[in-house]
Amino acid sequence: MLRIGIDLGGTKIELMALDESGRMLLRRRRATPQGDYQKTVEAVAEMVEAVESERAQRDSRVGVGIPGAESALDGRIKNANSTCLIGKALRHDLEARLQREVRLANDANCFALSEAVDGAGHGAEVVFGVILGTGVGGGMVVHQRVLT
Repeated sequence: MLRIGIDLGGTKIELMALDESGRMLLRRRRATPQGDYQKTVEAVAEMVEAVESERAQRDSRVGVGIPGAESALDGRIKNANSTCLIGKALRHDLEARLQREVRLANDANCFALSEAVDGAGHGAEVVFGVILGTGVGGGMVVHQRVLT
């Protein structure tokens, strides 16, 4: 099964597809539609569908790192530097568009976890990572578990 990870940033959307063993198969990148939520959802969906078509695979697992957080109360995005995401049910909308489960997580948490598991922080009990980009975010991992 193909695993697709997406970094939804303020200026770019980057996709990476991995095979079952975790080997990178391809990367794609495009500009994030500025200030347009529906176009952003569509851009992510189009990227997933293009990769699945190219690889002749359907129903990939999809995970999206976002520049903000998903509210535990109602599933809407909060604290996002991409302000068009704020107050939107991004997970729900992506799942409806792609017709499958989509996982969302804060991009800085994703980054810190990746470094803790198989990056520069591998073997460390505590890893803290900071993203300086369109916005600023941080993630902390203790014993390979993200603190939220």
